[in-house]
Amino acid sequence: MNKIAEFIKSERKKAGLTQPEFALRSGLGLRFVRELEQGKETVRMDKVNIALAMFGATAVPGELEKGE
Repeated sequence: MNKIAEFIKSERKKAGLTQPEFALRSGLGLRFVRELEQGKETVRMDKVNIALAMFGATAVPGELEKGE
């Protein structure tokens, strides 16, 4: 699972939200939330940033770590 997927899932659970509740509150589709948390590699970055913004975070360009 990638770092963003791990972060979203962890923060969602800390907030006490189910996937459907998170999808509703963020305005994202449930299917997108599920795919994001499963680490799907082909997701739209604008939607990823909507999900991250729910927890005060954003995706930014950076260097790959070894093994990625």
